[in-house]
Amino acid sequence: MTFAARLRSVLAGSGRLCVGIDPHDGLLDVWGLPRNADGVREFGLRTVDAAAGRAGVVKPQVAFFERYGSAGYAALETVIATARAAGLFVIADVKRGDIGSTIDAYAAAWLSPGSPLEADAMTAVAYQGLGSLTGALSLAGEAGKGVILVTATSNPEAIATQTAVRSDGRTVARALVDDVRGLPGTGALVIGATVELADYGLAPDSFGDVPILAPGFGAQGAHLGDLARVFGPAAGQVAVHMSRELLGAGPDGLPDAIDRVQDELRSLSNGQGA
Repeated sequence: MTFAARLRSVLAGSGRLCVGIDPHDGLLDVWGLPRNADGVREFGLRTVDAAAGRAGVVKPQVAFFERYGSAGYAALETVIATARAAGLFVIADVKRGDIGSTIDAYAAAWLSPGSPLEADAMTAVAYQGLGSLTGALSLAGEAGKGVILVTATSNPEAIATQTAVRSDGRTVARALVDDVRGLPGTGALVIGATVELADYGLAPDSFGDVPILAPGFGAQGAHLGDLARVFGPAAGQVAVHMSRELLGAGPDGLPDAIDRVQDELRSLSNGQGA
């Protein structure tokens, strides 16, 4: 089964929520955990425990572990392995991008079966051209893994680049979407839930059946009820990413927070509002 098919199956069977694992300092304080590798390890494991059986996808933000060096990476290895052992689909939010043997090595770290950091997918940037990620996409295909490409984001620094019009008349974002649609089930897209698709040369029918990871819900301003408005017929293939909105409930409140969001997403689906 390809990565895209696997992810769509998880979203259909376990709900469309993707639980972020983002142990930044403010949340560590709220959770009563130390600002060190032990703290992020405990934060990650508690989040995994809350998500298991309630959601199908988790997304650890690697930077919050990486800042603690080798001890932080050891903590991340434990969190990822525990999540995958619990049956969760793990997206490593690493946003790597490079060429040649360098991107191949990044892919080997995050996508190779048996790697200490093995995840089900990694995020990446392709503004050196999608061809720069050929090695990563090839490894992903062999291993049934995925590469999720940053495509349209709402941060103001990105808009000029992502909406720039190429010589063929397509925006940079639209060209990337078209390229990913041509991949054999190994690619997905990061599309912010707060963006206006038309500003990026996109429309709800632009995505085909490519999975979408959509940040921006909750604390960043998008509401779950916006799913149908923003993504239209593609809403059913969207992994709804939330972190602060959930994690701010603390370790004791997190399970109920996950359940509430999943219930709302199911209600929207049943009412065809998403």
